[in-house]
Amino acid sequence: MTAEPEEFDQAAPGNGGAGNGGAELDAAALREQVEQLRAHVERAEERRRALVHIMGDLNESNQKLADQRKAMLHILGDYENDRSRLARQTERLDNSRRALLHILKDSHESNLRLGDSRKAMIHIMGDLRETTQEMERREHELRDKQEQLVQAGKLATLGELTTGVAHELNNPLNNIGLYVGNVIDRIRLGADDAEPLVSDLEKAMEQIHKATEIISHLRTFGRAARVSIEQVDVDDVIERSLLLVHEQLRLRGIEVELELCPDELLVVANPIQLEQVFINLLTNARDALADSKRKTIRIASSRDGEKIRIAFSDTGPGIPLELQQRIFDPFFTTKEVGTGTGLGLSITYSILKEYGGEISVDSRPGKGATFLVELPFTDEEPPQEALL
Repeated sequence: MTAEPEEFDQAAPGNGGAGNGGAELDAAALREQVEQLRAHVERAEERRRALVHIMGDLNESNQKLADQRKAMLHILGDYENDRSRLARQTERLDNSRRALLHILKDSHESNLRLGDSRKAMIHIMGDLRETTQEMERREHELRDKQEQLVQAGKLATLGELTTGVAHELNNPLNNIGLYVGNVIDRIRLGADDAEPLVSDLEKAMEQIHKATEIISHLRTFGRAARVSIEQVDVDDVIERSLLLVHEQLRLRGIEVELELCPDELLVVANPIQLEQVFINLLTNARDALADSKRKTIRIASSRDGEKIRIAFSDTGPGIPLELQQRIFDPFFTTKEVGTGTGLGLSITYSILKEYGGEISVDSRPGKGATFLVELPFTDEEPPQEALL
């Protein structure tokens, strides 16, 4: 830009010295210089515009660069966060790996312990099997002992009933002798009428049946047999029990009052064992009345819902309160040595428990005693061949 004005300054003096022709030349040179200057200005303007454009592009580039720097900083921040999370995840993974190794170790130890436990369990099961077999054997022995005890109680009862039974049998035997003697006398006298003879022989047969029934009852009561259970009427068992002890009670002046329920009192039990229970209670009441002025035994039966109750009451001296908790213990007796076994009430208690029953006593000194037997009522037949 400085070179061209210098050229314009050098051409001006020459033009002035040439006159008019020189003036025209100077004007032309001046126009040329103006054109050159205009062209130079235009080029300068184009360069300025180009420079402005470049500056704009440079500003845009700087802005983009700043944005890229910010994006890079954000990316670096995310990278740092990701790296931290990765480090934490790596740490957790390492902890999980160590925990897994610990679990595997514990699992192995648990498997070993489980194997030991399984062996111990097999050993325990073997011991349990042997123990169960031993318990079954001992239970069988205990049941045999209980049956022997019950049988001993029955035999002891029969021994106590011997005198009464002898009197009970003596009456039909005497009657048989009387009727048969009458028949023999009539035959010897040559009696022609056979009707009185037949009548006396029939009466003798009735007495024989009566004696046979008593003996059969005694044999059944005293027989050691399998204990089968069946549906029985309690009142029937009470009446059969009275048949065996009736003569003993009569000889001792003991009156028996019966208040039996008119309905069927059905229980599932062994009739002989139930009869033994009632005979034990009757003989116990009989002995309690030995020194009493008023000698009465009252037997009452009733049903209350699903329970059957049989009460045996006496007018004896009663049972002291301190003895009432012990009277059902085996071999406990208040009788003199040699006059009682102490098994009657204990056997009674055991038999009733076998059939889901209960027995309790209510007594006050001087007011007698009442033994209350409770048994579950049932109107269903037991399973076939049900045994205890």
